[in-house]
Amino acid sequence: MFVRGTTASATRNVPGVENLAVTLAFAAVTLLAPLTAGAQSQALPWMNRALAPAERAALLVKAMTLADKQQQLVGNQPETVPEFPECKGARHVRGIAALGIPTLRVTNGPVGIGQNDCVAPSVTGFAAFTHPSSAKGTALPSATAVAASFNPSVAGLFGEVIGTEANNLALHVFEAPGVNLGRNPLLGRNFEYFGEDPFLSGSMAVQEIKAVQAKGVIAMAKHFAANEQETNRMTLLTTVDRRVLHELYLLPFEMAVKDGQVAAVMCAYNAVNGFQSCENRELLTDVLRGQWGFSGYVQTDFFAGKSTAPSMRAGLDHMMPFPSPFWSPDELNAALKAGTLQAADLDQALVRRYTQMFRLGIFDRQPLVQKPIDFAAGGARARAIGVESGVLLQNDNHVLPFDARTVKSIAIVGKATQVYAQQAVAGGVMVGQPMGAGGGSSDVVPSYTVSPRDGLKDVLSAQGNAGATVTLVTVKDDNSDLDAAITAAAAADAVVIMAGSVAEEGADRATFTDSTGTRVTALGDGLDWYVARPSAVSTTSSNAPGNSQTVAMITGILAARSKTGKSMAAKTALVLKDNGGVALDPALLGPAGPAILEAWFPGQEDGHIVADLLLGVVNPSGKLPFTFARAGQGFLDWVKTDASLFPGVRNAAGQPEVTYKEGLNIGYRWYDARGVAPAFPFGHGLSYTTFKISGLDVGPRVSDGGTPITVQFVVQNTGGRAGAEVAQVYLGLPAGMGEPPKRLVGFEKVTLKPGERKVVRITIDPKASHHPLGHWDASRQGWAVADGEYTVFAGTSSRSLPLSASVTVRAGRTRRP
Repeated sequence: MFVRGTTASATRNVPGVENLAVTLAFAAVTLLAPLTAGAQSQALPWMNRALAPAERAALLVKAMTLADKQQQLVGNQPETVPEFPECKGARHVRGIAALGIPTLRVTNGPVGIGQNDCVAPSVTGFAAFTHPSSAKGTALPSATAVAASFNPSVAGLFGEVIGTEANNLALHVFEAPGVNLGRNPLLGRNFEYFGEDPFLSGSMAVQEIKAVQAKGVIAMAKHFAANEQETNRMTLLTTVDRRVLHELYLLPFEMAVKDGQVAAVMCAYNAVNGFQSCENRELLTDVLRGQWGFSGYVQTDFFAGKSTAPSMRAGLDHMMPFPSPFWSPDELNAALKAGTLQAADLDQALVRRYTQMFRLGIFDRQPLVQKPIDFAAGGARARAIGVESGVLLQNDNHVLPFDARTVKSIAIVGKATQVYAQQAVAGGVMVGQPMGAGGGSSDVVPSYTVSPRDGLKDVLSAQGNAGATVTLVTVKDDNSDLDAAITAAAAADAVVIMAGSVAEEGADRATFTDSTGTRVTALGDGLDWYVARPSAVSTTSSNAPGNSQTVAMITGILAARSKTGKSMAAKTALVLKDNGGVALDPALLGPAGPAILEAWFPGQEDGHIVADLLLGVVNPSGKLPFTFARAGQGFLDWVKTDASLFPGVRNAAGQPEVTYKEGLNIGYRWYDARGVAPAFPFGHGLSYTTFKISGLDVGPRVSDGGTPITVQFVVQNTGGRAGAEVAQVYLGLPAGMGEPPKRLVGFEKVTLKPGERKVVRITIDPKASHHPLGHWDASRQGWAVADGEYTVFAGTSSRSLPLSASVTVRAGRTRRP
């Protein structure tokens, strides 16, 4: 490193005598050339750690030339990372050594450190973003799995792994968490998000953000906003009522800003209510900064920038991944010359980002050094996250847990064209391909993976049963070889069928007539639909869907005659590995169906996670962050009647437009409002023990609308083994307000020994960032609490709420929390 030019050339960049200290510092650094780069850097005034981050950022920007600023506002074309010649990088902003600015290195990967600015030097072109030669990281369970834990500390553990491995690889920015909502069960990126409820999503995001940033790594909440589908995502116009926008789709972002102090926000590809997300002043300035007090910076999703001056003036601070075609020096200079941008606009954008970099110590961690990742530690944490996220959906015949000590034979059955029974599953994983070989933001290249068969064998051996046999049998799509699977299953002590719904960034689980993505021919909401390339759009002629006939395979096995002492239904477990919920055929539900365990996308520790849960090494305690529909009776069956809900219709200008006509009724709220019974409701999850809740006490019963309400009740383990239950509190707002029947406002996971009782206390604070009593008053552009009767519900799922009480709000007016 060295200081550029002579003393004169350095000092000319510092305007005004008020910056004399900066001028003298530049002169001193130039004269002290023999010093190390670190010592030179420390001599710069903005490297004074005693100053506040914003002060340091302002000093730095004042010392920069216009060319410096323009280079720093954008990412770089794929190139060798200056500090790491072994890395070809496409996710960084090249540093300026003379100013002490490090190369800012960005990683994607909502399920681990993936796409991390380091692929093989020989990689060329766009492949530098996604090539499987990427530096390795721990492939964690999906974000949906984290949400299913209903335990914010699990999100914190997830964030600790991310922060640790980001530091190992000298990375600075983590483009996550994703806090878009599961409005549409077909969304290809549902597994990257935290489910269908905004409060649950925000709660998990806040803890992940805190853990990531505690390690000095910038977290980036995304995709801002209303980005709930992949189909036509680059050009999609989203129309959503402002009340709906604030109460649902913006709420997790608001929590991330206010409670998580998130350092960055990523604007999305789609337009919202007429303005593209990255040049939407209402979102980026009026709401994000004006209403919420956000002090961080806004970055584009890759290639989401659509303009020069309008985007920066709207509140955009950082364009990725390249300068062109909107923020190149030529475009910026033209805007400055025309007066559509001012020099202060560029300065403001950089100060916002540098403030966060100083705040999190990025400038002070130089030189950049990469260190080996402790993959064993990462794997152990991945396993811990996964086992707390598994959801036992049904166990009518007490099939599970299988007895790990006495079982002699286990048959694993799955489709030959599907990965679920054959490989560890993450987003986009394909049969015969390693993790990281797909496409999309969630590709992570792990140091190892654990297959289902190996995981079962490992756990059985650890439980002292190394002699048990575990056999894998795969079945063709047409079920022509199903008899072999039936024979193996009939003779086995235990049967494990694996199925699910793989998806990834770039496409939703639907098939279209053509690549325009506006006429749907099939929805991939069940277990039978699949495509060879989950990251690519499926049409009737390209990446056409297959029919795995998985449901027929399952029912065929269940109908067989068992050759052991138990019926097939009494010894069969269906393990689902899902993108975020699936419509279930009624034939699979109830006592005639198998036990069902939802494992989501478990990542590299798949086999161990599932085995721990099936064999009872860990007692399942997860809950559904998505509603599981009965086939033919779900939200998507309503959507089929109106293309404007999904995938959108072409407006007069030929652009695809989606309208959120369901309003506030998404997920469980839609099922509640319409009186439709799902297969399994939001918040549902069983255990290998039983629980009872009782003794509800709510106070005060008459509120002024601003005083916290305390909800207290007892949770008791009434079964014979230790386990954890998630106590859930929902709130129904006064009738006539147009609100759904209830909303989740609190939850707590409690671990209990057999017979143990614990008092759970959950506070409903009207002043909390998720506005539990509030509704968005569009006429006043703010939150308000209405007078009237509110109903507090307590229980163990959105449909199992045995306790309730009313609270009357009498403020004499509508209050703004």
